[in-house]
Amino acid sequence: MQYVTIGLSDELLAALASSSGDLSRAALEALATEAYREGKISHSQLRRLLGLQTRTDVDAFLKDRGVELEYTAEDLERDRETLKRFGV
Repeated sequence: MQYVTIGLSDELLAALASSSGDLSRAALEALATEAYREGKISHSQLRRLLGLQTRTDVDAFLKDRGVELEYTAEDLERDRETLKRFGV
């Protein structure tokens, strides 16, 4: 694991600290969200990186941050086939 140190002005630090609580966690979430948005990491990598338990947790996390989920025609067909197998 690598660690990154960044310099913040007192003004920015005060603004971020008052709104974010845990500044380290907020920075991790922001970096991870942007990496996912840019396609640099996968959904499952994001889940592991943030310590989220389920795919649904990741979807909720992304939705809260305004990241649109990609749901392709292939995803739909795969879900239809799964439902057919379960008799739904």
